[in-house]
Amino acid sequence: MTISARPIAFFADFRPMRAFRWLFAAAVVAAVAAPGTADAARRAGIVRAGPYDGVWNVAFATTAGNCSSTNSVPFTVSGRRVSSAGGGKVTGGIVAVTISVGASRASGRGRLVGNSGAGRWSGIITGDRCSGIWQATRTSGF
Repeated sequence: MTISARPIAFFADFRPMRAFRWLFAAAVVAAVAAPGTADAARRAGIVRAGPYDGVWNVAFATTAGNCSSTNSVPFTVSGRRVSSAGGGKVTGGIVAVTISVGASRASGRGRLVGNSGAGRWSGIITGDRCSGIWQATRTSGF
């Protein structure tokens, strides 16, 4: 049986700073190569639902401008994302959205609390500048 001195010689030249660099390099490679736990959990479908997740029915009322007086549109909230004909986000109950359909564009801000919400909106709808209020009700959760 032959025993090599080569592996032992490797440790004979051990320097703490060199070991620290190797440990740091290994940690960087592991962080880049392995997905984050949040990403892996999201892909596996085990992420906890956000407090505002679900389908919301949003009723818009015009208070200024020559636009239709009321409109109702469903929006979906998932995590911090609002899905609509544009998009938006929810942060701590504060919601901000933009809607774009053809040449019409509008934006709105407001607050969601529990299963309801309210706020203001403004935009240009079919060439007319309009603004108003909106009210939302959560119709289903995830």
